[in-house]
Amino acid sequence: MYLAMLEEFLFWGGLVVFLVSLAMYAGRTKDFKSVMMFWQPTANFNETEFKVNRAGLSMMIVAVALRLFAYFMS
Repeated sequence: MYLAMLEEFLFWGGLVVFLVSLAMYAGRTKDFKSVMMFWQPTANFNETEFKVNRAGLSMMIVAVALRLFAYFMS
């Protein structure tokens, strides 16, 4: 039960952190096109934005790993 709650928190929290990093970039550069076309490597994050972005992605990856762990252990 706690593992499922942790997985949900990490996934949705990671998504929020990821979106915050995109908002930080858009607020600094006013380059909304790069935010909307995130699959193209056109965004030039500064160090803080990059760290926040990777923290959010890492949280989401850990959440997926926890879900897979719970699936295979049950």
